Amino acid sequence: MDDIKTEKNVMQMVTTYGEHYYSWNGKLYDSDIVRSCIRPKVKAAGKLAGKHIRADAEVLKVNPDANIRFLLSEPNPFMTGQQFQEKVATQLCLNNNAFILIIRDVNGKPMQLYPIPCVMCETKYINEELHLKFQYRNGKTGTFPYDQIIHLRQDFNEHDIFGESPAPALASMMEVIGTIDQGIVKAIRNSGIVRWLLAFTSAMRPEDIKKNVKEFVDNYLSVESDTFGAAGVDSKATATRIEPKDYVPNALQTKETINRIYSFFNTNEKIIQSRWTEDEWNAYYEAEVEPLAVQMGEAYSVRLFSRRERGCGNRIVFEASNLQCASLQSKLAMQAMVDRGAMTPNEWRAVMNMAPVEGGDQPIRRLDTQVVDMAGRLLGMAEALDTGKVEAMAGVMVKLLEAGMAGPGVPSLETALTGILAAGAPEPVLGGQEGRLPEAAERGKDEAQDKHQGRDGPERLQMVL
Repeated sequence: MDDIKTEKNVMQMVTTYGEHYYSWNGKLYDSDIVRSCIRPKVKAAGKLAGKHIRADAEVLKVNPDANIRFLLSEPNPFMTGQQFQEKVATQLCLNNNAFILIIRDVNGKPMQLYPIPCVMCETKYINEELHLKFQYRNGKTGTFPYDQIIHLRQDFNEHDIFGESPAPALASMMEVIGTIDQGIVKAIRNSGIVRWLLAFTSAMRPEDIKKNVKEFVDNYLSVESDTFGAAGVDSKATATRIEPKDYVPNALQTKETINRIYSFFNTNEKIIQSRWTEDEWNAYYEAEVEPLAVQMGEAYSVRLFSRRERGCGNRIVFEASNLQCASLQSKLAMQAMVDRGAMTPNEWRAVMNMAPVEGGDQPIRRLDTQVVDMAGRLLGMAEALDTGKVEAMAGVMVKLLEAGMAGPGVPSLETALTGILAAGAPEPVLGGQEGRLPEAAERGKDEAQDKHQGRDGPERLQMVL
């Protein structure tokens, strides 16, 4: 174990120059193809909303600590939360590693977050504690304890600390793309080279050759020539037309190479060009954006909160409303979720890109979706009524049950309840013994069952409801 700790591990970032074909200088971000591949993921990462959640056995609170809330929305004086997350996501896509430095106050409370855009990262053990030594673009270095750094990584395979660099896997494809681009540039340039060759049969001085060639161009190749493009030479010279034969890369080969780069970044042409459908974006979100959101939430939680604080229910989550990509028809259909209390009005308005309204954070529910306990409400009235009224109510309930079984078009139980209340019955108040009927109500129920042999009376009504 001591040998492992003393070993020096170095992570070389792909931002340095590499020994590759001259058209590609080793910087992935300089490639338009690579930049277009990572841009959808970077933009989606910037839209992730970081929240501080504190959940215990009694209550769940969102953003209870103002310090953490400001830290997520304003990580440092130079960046907003959206800009900060985009920069970190860019570093993660290019290097499969992204580092965030946590600045704390004298009490150990996190105050600022800074991304570390280094060109090299090296592991060091100081007093048996893991540190990371960073080399910046300006040549300076910095060493920080690993527990003060939020480390995001992907393609986490062989190394114990770092994710695998994408440079070796992309180098050959980038060379192919660079060679193709250079071939196209050269083909365009070669289209303007020598088109005609004049071979003179007699020896001439260089200035005479140049003079005769200029006269040939002015007389026969100029658009303002009087000969309308027809050329004639004497026996002193022979004019030969040269046809350029430039090699242009095969379009299918070029497309296949680009598709390989798309596959490496787990994207496709529709995602890059924003021509996706709801299902296509949801598939991309599930594959690329959501794993990043989960990793960010867990990494932030471990570094920003102590073990005791996490044990008390504190954590960081990054949420994204992938419903933003839904069609207008799908968004309008979500009003059913608002009617049933599954979404608050402001949550639905956020999906519609509308500003919140006052009181819109309280869930609402349509009356016809309320929990119905008509039998309990009717029987609860019996406590305040005498035996005769109870018998009348039992008879009404039985008739309503018969009418309900007969078919549609009959008064509902809600209508009957409204009529009974209008007749002077008090509001239903259930008894304190688990809804148990008083003695008068029990007698009225038995008498009603005796009058209607073969029917279940109120008990059947309660069972059906």
